[in-house]
Amino acid sequence: MKSLVSSGQSLMIVGGGVSGRSCLELLTRFSHPLVVVDNDPLIREQCQALAPHQVSAVDSTEAVQQLDDIGLIITSPGWRPDTPLFQAAAEKGIEIVGDVELAWRLDRAGTFGEPRRWLGITGTNGKSTTTAMLAGIMKEVDPATLAVGNIGMAVSEALRVPERINTLVVELSSFQLYWCSTLAPDCGAVLNLAEDHLDWHGGMDNYAMSKMFLLNSTIGIAGIDDPTVRKYLHRFGHDHDVIGFSAHPPQPGQVGVEHGRIIDYTGSEPVVLASAEGIDPPGPAGVLDAVAAAAMAYQCGAQPEHIQRGLQNFQVASHRGQVIFDSHGIRAIDNSKATNPHAAHSALSGVDNILWFGGGQLKGADVQPLLTEHVPRIRAAFLLGADRHLIAKVLRKISPDLPVVISESTDPEAAMKELVAASATIAQPGDTLVLAPAAASLDMFQGMGHRGDVFHQAVYDVYSGS
Repeated sequence: MKSLVSSGQSLMIVGGGVSGRSCLELLTRFSHPLVVVDNDPLIREQCQALAPHQVSAVDSTEAVQQLDDIGLIITSPGWRPDTPLFQAAAEKGIEIVGDVELAWRLDRAGTFGEPRRWLGITGTNGKSTTTAMLAGIMKEVDPATLAVGNIGMAVSEALRVPERINTLVVELSSFQLYWCSTLAPDCGAVLNLAEDHLDWHGGMDNYAMSKMFLLNSTIGIAGIDDPTVRKYLHRFGHDHDVIGFSAHPPQPGQVGVEHGRIIDYTGSEPVVLASAEGIDPPGPAGVLDAVAAAAMAYQCGAQPEHIQRGLQNFQVASHRGQVIFDSHGIRAIDNSKATNPHAAHSALSGVDNILWFGGGQLKGADVQPLLTEHVPRIRAAFLLGADRHLIAKVLRKISPDLPVVISESTDPEAAMKELVAASATIAQPGDTLVLAPAAASLDMFQGMGHRGDVFHQAVYDVYSGS
């Protein structure tokens, strides 16, 4: 911890959501006073309860008055750089880092044992699939591999799990990368770039700069089929120091696809890494994700047999947390298998900015504990099924101002599409549509699989053209 702040200084954690809470739990192991900043009184209370003698909690206005005692600010990814608190901190010369940068520094310092291998993935689209694919391949090399970041467990949490993780495959957002300054994974890939989060970053150049920062990794890999990626490779001086991946036959120094095979041509001779056929998810996007994952894995020591097995065994799990949509900062997750409050708790944990799709047959289950815990991270609820009004009543009791949309239709396709269309009117970058109904499905659907399929189709119909 000596490398983080000077003795006697406090650490300020901005945001008490999933990533902020994970950082807080990480830092309570050390002796520094901790100040949590959140504008939600309930979240402040919950954070302070974790370590009452070490943690104080204030809102963002009060936080400005406490900056003289702060040595470092750790921010959750969603807080904008132009927030008044950060402007005041900058005037005082206080460094601001994100949760990923904090975890990186602690890991490099050996705080949790020998530093781990980090593999980072970013891009506007396809991050989750590529991250999961790469993790699957690397587990063939070392089972102590875990996909972390936006795709699952927070990086700061992965550092302290009882069974050591040797390889972290990290899905990284532009927000997380913006708040990094020393992060330099063993391998980092930029999949693609499109206009996204421009209001947050202040323009496309700043957004691209955050993404392209990942190419400061020991080995950089980039999707050269994307003209915007090529543009920024040139602008930021990465024309000749990265490995390009492509859906086309590779040139020397590239990885690509030829005759249905993924080919690495980064050495003196082309090497067949795996078949490009039968990739899940199917289609050109799935193949390109597989090429990126294969390229990274090969550079990190995986052999063609590891890559082939990893890709062959990879499946996006249907209805069990499957990311069914990921574009322009909005994701959709199908967890129709969450047919009771306990399962829904697991589905909602680790997700921020939730547009929650729930309802069905509660069968007497009490949803109040579930909703009380997760409603601070739910932006709106969309309800259908037999017990929709009962769930709505509980939500109104817990959070009277929470937007709740109820479909009265008993037709499964019509009801789901009505709700998904309603979500599209408020969805914004950073939001995740989560189907985690906390209830059984047979009141309207043939089963939980049917419910997930209907959700998937509705999301595709509504969002693919938006």
